[in-house]
Amino acid sequence: MTANDRHVGVPVTIVMPTYNEAANVPRMAELVLGLPIDGLHLKIVDDSSPDGTGRIAEELAEKYNADQPHGRRRMSVLHRTEKDGLGRAYVAGMSAALAEGAEYVIQMDADGSHPVEAVPRMLGTAVASGVGLVVGSRYVEGGSLDEEWGRHRVLLSRFANRYARTVLGTKIRDITAGFNLWSAATLRDVDLATLDSAGYSFQVELKFKAVRAGHSAVEIPIRFEERTEGVSKMNLSTQIESALVPLRLRMRNRRS
Repeated sequence: MTANDRHVGVPVTIVMPTYNEAANVPRMAELVLGLPIDGLHLKIVDDSSPDGTGRIAEELAEKYNADQPHGRRRMSVLHRTEKDGLGRAYVAGMSAALAEGAEYVIQMDADGSHPVEAVPRMLGTAVASGVGLVVGSRYVEGGSLDEEWGRHRVLLSRFANRYARTVLGTKIRDITAGFNLWSAATLRDVDLATLDSAGYSFQVELKFKAVRAGHSAVEIPIRFEERTEGVSKMNLSTQIESALVPLRLRMRNRRS
């Protein structure tokens, strides 16, 4: 992205849920807020992390908001009092971003697995094409996974995508992707408050409902990296939910 292609005046909010990501948040904030995008805002959504992530995020927000003109904030922190799932955290953060006037909302993990440098490309694609959703995809041509992923994890990820695509009849190849850019109009049409998924299956439900509402999606290739700090939040209950949600969505769609 050149200096003359900064999408001046387009408010963009990156929503980044956190739980025990104290080791990652400073680096992610520096990378995100160093992007050459005017109007970019980083919103951390912290679920009362016992490792002090929320406090660290507040200190970072104070640093990055200092000396901003007209009360502009480059970073904010939304504190939640309970840990009730990634999906609920995203709904809270995305709803707040819309209320604050964001025209585009980007989902991004705090663990460094999503390439920050792909954000300008995602935004440029959305602005140029007018689509409601841009997916940072591991499974289109040019996309890839970190070599440190074991064979079991690769097979599980590919199976989960194929399973959800088959059950829901969608053409999105990486429907489970967590690195997505949404237009405000798309999120309002979906109505975030009506989403049922609490865990990782939120990614599938939101994409499915957006496409059902008539919004187009474009996938761009990314390289998905392994986290370097902290541990994954995926557990058995979220895996079970991820398997059941596509079936529930399909059954509801048949009755509607």
